[in-house]
Amino acid sequence: MKTNYLHCIELRERYAGLSGKVGEALDAYRAVPRNRYFYELCFCLMTPQSSAAHAMAVQNELERLQFYTTDFDPEPLLRRSEQYIRFHKTKAKRLMLVKHRFDEVMSVITGPLTAFEKREWLADNINGLSFKEAAHFLRNIGMNDGLAILDVHILRYLVKHNVIGELPSTLTKKQYYRIEKLFQEFAAAVAIPIDELDLVFWSGGTGFILK
Repeated sequence: MKTNYLHCIELRERYAGLSGKVGEALDAYRAVPRNRYFYELCFCLMTPQSSAAHAMAVQNELERLQFYTTDFDPEPLLRRSEQYIRFHKTKAKRLMLVKHRFDEVMSVITGPLTAFEKREWLADNINGLSFKEAAHFLRNIGMNDGLAILDVHILRYLVKHNVIGELPSTLTKKQYYRIEKLFQEFAAAVAIPIDELDLVFWSGGTGFILK
Protein backbone atom coordinates (compact mmCIF):
# COMPACT_ATOMS: atom_id res chain seq x y z
CA MET A 1 0.00 0.00 0.00
CA LYS A 2 1.29 3.45 -0.90
CA THR A 3 2.11 5.85 1.92
CA ASN A 4 2.99 8.98 -0.07
CA TYR A 5 -0.56 10.18 -0.64
CA LEU A 6 -1.08 13.95 -0.90
CA HIS A 7 -3.59 16.43 0.58
CA CYS A 8 -5.06 13.90 3.01
CA ILE A 9 -5.74 16.43 5.79
CA GLU A 10 -7.62 18.65 3.33
CA LEU A 11 -9.63 15.63 2.18
CA ARG A 12 -10.58 14.56 5.71
CA GLU A 13 -11.70 18.12 6.47
CA ARG A 14 -13.91 18.15 3.37
CA TYR A 15 -15.31 14.77 4.36
CA ALA A 16 -16.11 15.98 7.85
CA GLY A 17 -18.05 18.88 6.40
CA LEU A 18 -19.96 16.71 3.95
CA SER A 19 -20.46 13.48 5.88
CA GLY A 20 -24.08 14.28 6.74
CA LYS A 21 -25.04 14.96 3.13
CA VAL A 22 -23.08 11.93 1.95
CA GLY A 23 -24.84 9.69 4.43
CA GLU A 24 -28.24 11.03 3.38
CA ALA A 25 -27.44 10.40 -0.28
CA LEU A 26 -26.35 6.81 0.33
CA ASP A 27 -29.45 6.18 2.46
CA ALA A 28 -31.57 7.52 -0.40
CA TYR A 29 -29.91 5.15 -2.89
CA ARG A 30 -30.55 2.17 -0.63
CA ALA A 31 -34.19 3.23 -0.28
CA VAL A 32 -34.91 3.30 -4.04
CA PRO A 33 -37.87 0.92 -4.60
CA ARG A 34 -37.58 -1.90 -7.11
CA ASN A 35 -40.17 -0.37 -9.40
CA ARG A 36 -37.73 2.50 -10.07
CA TYR A 37 -34.68 0.34 -10.88
CA PHE A 38 -35.49 0.44 -14.59
CA TYR A 39 -35.49 4.23 -14.65
CA GLU A 40 -32.21 4.39 -12.73
CA LEU A 41 -30.72 2.18 -15.42
CA CYS A 42 -32.11 4.53 -18.07
CA PHE A 43 -30.37 7.41 -16.30
CA CYS A 44 -27.02 5.62 -16.41
CA LEU A 45 -27.42 4.79 -20.09
CA MET A 46 -27.97 8.48 -20.85
CA THR A 47 -25.23 10.11 -18.77
CA PRO A 48 -22.10 9.33 -20.85
CA GLN A 49 -21.02 12.53 -22.65
CA SER A 50 -24.16 14.28 -21.36
CA SER A 51 -25.17 16.40 -18.40
CA ALA A 52 -26.31 14.42 -15.37
CA ALA A 53 -28.94 17.11 -14.75
CA HIS A 54 -30.29 16.60 -18.29
CA ALA A 55 -30.29 12.83 -17.82
CA MET A 56 -32.23 13.24 -14.57
CA ALA A 57 -34.78 15.46 -16.31
CA VAL A 58 -35.32 12.86 -19.04
CA GLN A 59 -35.45 10.07 -16.47
CA ASN A 60 -38.23 11.93 -14.65
CA GLU A 61 -40.13 12.36 -17.91
CA LEU A 62 -39.76 8.67 -18.80
CA GLU A 63 -41.05 7.75 -15.38
CA ARG A 64 -43.96 10.20 -15.57
CA LEU A 65 -44.97 8.78 -18.96
CA GLN A 66 -44.55 5.20 -17.68
CA PHE A 67 -42.06 4.29 -20.40
CA TYR A 68 -41.49 0.81 -18.99
CA THR A 69 -45.12 -0.21 -19.49
CA THR A 70 -46.06 2.08 -22.40
CA ASP A 71 -45.02 1.66 -26.01
CA PHE A 72 -43.46 4.87 -27.35
CA ASP A 73 -40.21 6.08 -28.88
CA PRO A 74 -38.21 8.03 -26.24
CA GLU A 75 -36.01 9.83 -28.78
CA PRO A 76 -38.03 13.10 -28.83
CA LEU A 77 -37.50 13.44 -25.07
CA LEU A 78 -33.75 12.97 -25.44
CA ARG A 79 -33.40 15.60 -28.16
CA ARG A 80 -35.29 18.43 -26.43
CA SER A 81 -32.95 21.41 -26.14
CA GLU A 82 -33.65 22.01 -22.44
CA GLN A 83 -32.66 18.43 -21.55
CA TYR A 84 -30.53 17.47 -24.54
CA ILE A 85 -28.80 14.09 -24.47
CA ARG A 86 -25.87 13.69 -26.85
CA PHE A 87 -26.12 10.78 -29.31
CA HIS A 88 -29.85 10.77 -28.61
CA LYS A 89 -30.71 8.41 -31.48
CA THR A 90 -28.28 5.75 -30.32
CA LYS A 91 -29.23 6.15 -26.68
CA ALA A 92 -32.95 6.02 -27.43
CA LYS A 93 -32.37 2.67 -29.17
CA ARG A 94 -30.44 1.45 -26.13
CA LEU A 95 -33.32 2.42 -23.85
CA MET A 96 -35.70 0.42 -26.04
CA LEU A 97 -33.39 -2.59 -26.03
CA VAL A 98 -32.96 -2.66 -22.26
CA LYS A 99 -36.69 -2.16 -21.76
CA HIS A 100 -37.41 -5.40 -23.58
CA ARG A 101 -34.98 -7.44 -21.49
CA PHE A 102 -35.34 -5.76 -18.13
CA ASP A 103 -36.97 -8.83 -16.54
CA GLU A 104 -33.64 -10.60 -17.11
CA VAL A 105 -31.74 -7.63 -15.67
CA MET A 106 -33.92 -7.69 -12.55
CA SER A 107 -33.32 -11.40 -12.02
CA VAL A 108 -29.58 -10.76 -12.06
CA ILE A 109 -29.41 -7.65 -9.89
CA THR A 110 -31.79 -9.01 -7.26
CA GLY A 111 -30.19 -12.47 -7.32
CA PRO A 112 -27.33 -14.02 -5.34
CA LEU A 113 -24.37 -12.71 -7.37
CA THR A 114 -21.84 -10.44 -5.67
CA ALA A 115 -21.72 -6.76 -6.64
CA PHE A 116 -18.53 -7.50 -8.59
CA GLU A 117 -20.28 -10.26 -10.54
CA LYS A 118 -23.36 -8.11 -11.16
CA ARG A 119 -21.21 -5.35 -12.61
CA GLU A 120 -19.48 -7.86 -14.89
CA TRP A 121 -22.81 -9.18 -16.14
CA LEU A 122 -24.29 -5.72 -16.69
CA ALA A 123 -21.25 -4.44 -18.60
CA ASP A 124 -21.14 -7.60 -20.73
CA ASN A 125 -24.86 -7.80 -21.47
CA ILE A 126 -26.35 -4.29 -21.61
CA ASN A 127 -25.66 -2.40 -24.82
CA GLY A 128 -23.96 0.91 -24.02
CA LEU A 129 -23.31 0.23 -20.33
CA SER A 130 -19.62 0.52 -19.45
CA PHE A 131 -17.92 -0.82 -16.31
CA LYS A 132 -18.15 2.69 -14.88
CA GLU A 133 -21.85 3.08 -15.60
CA ALA A 134 -22.63 -0.45 -14.42
CA ALA A 135 -21.05 0.45 -11.06
CA HIS A 136 -22.88 3.81 -11.14
CA PHE A 137 -26.21 2.02 -11.63
CA LEU A 138 -25.53 -0.39 -8.78
CA ARG A 139 -24.57 2.56 -6.54
CA ASN A 140 -27.77 4.40 -7.43
CA ILE A 141 -29.88 1.47 -6.24
CA GLY A 142 -27.79 0.85 -3.11
CA MET A 143 -25.99 -2.29 -4.35
CA ASN A 144 -22.51 -1.02 -5.18
CA ASP A 145 -20.76 -2.58 -2.16
CA GLY A 146 -17.46 -0.71 -2.50
CA LEU A 147 -16.98 -0.83 -6.27
CA ALA A 148 -15.37 2.22 -7.87
CA ILE A 149 -17.07 4.54 -10.36
CA LEU A 150 -14.03 5.62 -12.33
CA ASP A 151 -15.30 8.72 -14.10
CA VAL A 152 -12.69 11.20 -15.35
CA HIS A 153 -13.72 13.52 -12.49
CA ILE A 154 -12.83 10.80 -9.96
CA LEU A 155 -9.61 9.97 -11.80
CA ARG A 156 -8.50 13.61 -11.57
CA TYR A 157 -8.90 13.48 -7.79
CA LEU A 158 -6.92 10.24 -7.68
CA VAL A 159 -4.11 12.04 -9.52
CA LYS A 160 -4.37 15.00 -7.12
CA HIS A 161 -3.98 12.72 -4.10
CA ASN A 162 -1.14 10.78 -5.77
CA VAL A 163 -3.14 7.54 -5.88
CA ILE A 164 -2.28 7.28 -9.58
CA GLY A 165 0.45 9.13 -11.42
CA GLU A 166 -1.55 10.41 -14.38
CA LEU A 167 -4.90 10.20 -16.11
CA PRO A 168 -5.09 7.03 -18.21
CA SER A 169 -5.59 7.65 -21.93
CA THR A 170 -7.87 4.61 -22.10
CA LEU A 171 -9.44 2.42 -19.45
CA THR A 172 -9.38 -1.28 -20.29
CA LYS A 173 -10.93 -3.82 -17.95
CA LYS A 174 -7.47 -4.69 -16.62
CA GLN A 175 -6.65 -1.01 -16.00
CA TYR A 176 -10.04 -0.48 -14.38
CA TYR A 177 -9.38 -3.30 -11.91
CA ARG A 178 -5.90 -1.98 -11.15
CA ILE A 179 -7.03 1.60 -10.48
CA GLU A 180 -10.07 0.42 -8.54
CA LYS A 181 -7.79 -1.56 -6.21
CA LEU A 182 -5.58 1.51 -5.71
CA PHE A 183 -8.67 3.61 -4.97
CA GLN A 184 -9.88 1.03 -2.44
CA GLU A 185 -6.47 1.03 -0.74
CA PHE A 186 -6.48 4.82 -0.60
CA ALA A 187 -9.98 4.86 0.92
CA ALA A 188 -8.81 2.43 3.59
CA ALA A 189 -5.70 4.54 4.28
CA VAL A 190 -7.71 7.75 4.83
CA ALA A 191 -10.42 5.83 6.74
CA ILE A 192 -13.27 6.94 4.47
CA PRO A 193 -15.50 4.23 2.93
CA ILE A 194 -15.04 4.24 -0.84
CA ASP A 195 -18.75 4.84 -1.57
CA GLU A 196 -18.61 7.92 0.64
CA LEU A 197 -15.28 9.07 -0.77
CA ASP A 198 -16.70 8.82 -4.28
CA LEU A 199 -19.44 11.30 -3.34
CA VAL A 200 -16.96 13.63 -1.64
CA PHE A 201 -14.97 13.74 -4.86
CA TRP A 202 -18.12 14.25 -6.93
CA SER A 203 -19.23 17.17 -4.79
CA GLY A 204 -16.11 19.06 -5.86
CA GLY A 205 -15.86 22.45 -4.23
CA THR A 206 -19.60 23.10 -4.25
CA GLY A 207 -20.82 20.74 -1.55
CA PHE A 208 -23.59 19.71 -3.96
CA ILE A 209 -24.14 15.98 -4.36
CA LEU A 210 -25.80 14.77 -7.56
CA LYS A 211 -26.36 11.08 -8.17
